[in-house]
Amino acid sequence: MVPKIISELFEALDTLRAEGLTVLLVDQMAALALCDHAYVMEGGRIVAQGSAAQIAADGALARAYLDAA
Repeated sequence: MVPKIISELFEALDTLRAEGLTVLLVDQMAALALCDHAYVMEGGRIVAQGSAAQIAADGALARAYLDAA
C-alpha cells in the first residue's frame, strides 16, 4: 500500500506533466510509472536509459537496479 502523501505527490506531478511542465525527479522506483523517459544510474554514471516502458520491461535491469522481483 502506498502512503497517502506519496499518492497525492504523484497526482500533483502527473497534473503538472499533463500541463506540459518538465519535471526532473530522482526516485528509486516508484515514479517510473509517471515517467516518459528514465535513466538508471550507478556510482554517479548513467548505466541505462530509455522510455519508462523499456526500462520497466528489461527484466535483468529491473532486478539489478529497480529492486523488482
